[in-house]
Amino acid sequence: MKSMTGYGRGECARDGFKVTVELSSVNRKQAEVSVNLPREMEALEAPIRDLINRSVSRGRLTVRVSLHTAASKSAARLHINHELAKAYASELQRLAKKLKLAGPVTLDQLLRAPGVFQTDEELADAEDLWPAVEKAIKQSLTSLLKMRSREGEHLAKDLNKRVAVMRQCTDRVQSQSPKSTERYRQHLLERIKTAGLAAPLAEDERMLKEVVFFADRSDISEELTRLHSHFQQFDDCTKTDEPVGRMLDFLAQEMNREINTIGSKANDADISREVVTLKAELEKFREQAQNVE
Repeated sequence: MKSMTGYGRGECARDGFKVTVELSSVNRKQAEVSVNLPREMEALEAPIRDLINRSVSRGRLTVRVSLHTAASKSAARLHINHELAKAYASELQRLAKKLKLAGPVTLDQLLRAPGVFQTDEELADAEDLWPAVEKAIKQSLTSLLKMRSREGEHLAKDLNKRVAVMRQCTDRVQSQSPKSTERYRQHLLERIKTAGLAAPLAEDERMLKEVVFFADRSDISEELTRLHSHFQQFDDCTKTDEPVGRMLDFLAQEMNREINTIGSKANDADISREVVTLKAELEKFREQAQNVE
């Protein structure tokens, strides 16, 4: 069981460049990857997404990739794109003539034009950078997944505690359920006595029909069986290395359905108290399950 929150960092230096990758993830029902890349590495977005999606199945994950000069180099070499500068100069002169503007095109203007002034990083080819990027991403993924696993262990302990409490409540409801019919019969007798009417005999047909109708209407055996089945499915989730967050969301919905039905069918004070506890623990379970991948 893994958490959806985590952080990882990796870096790789190669051919005079250093690539740094930072990964951070937070809760999200679906998988969502946001990639922030330098302009010269934009062509690598698709393979970066593919690499991450193979390891992360749920949560919003932010990828930040930076490219800079390796520590072995004191500074990046500067380059001027002469052909681009000539093209800028020609177009600027044509524009000045068309608009009838005085003054020559200056060197300062040309150097400020996009793409004329370039560094080693800007001239680097995206495909040549991919091996370094891939290695840095794998390092950051390893760190991220370790952190998610550690937090997942804490989530699993808390979820187990919630399910243990719900199991105890369910067992008490199961033991109380057969007694609720007799309590209902005694309640009817007390109401008849309070009304000043003669108490019916034990074998009175009307009394028996009313008790039988109550027992049938308040039967919660099916709901209890399904609830125990959901608890067992949760146990199975804790034993697998596969992502289980969506399964836990589903189990929370189904447990809520059974608990609500028990509360509405079982017209009994003792069972109602257990239902209140079940709902409280289930809400804590649901909130924590939303953190699981």
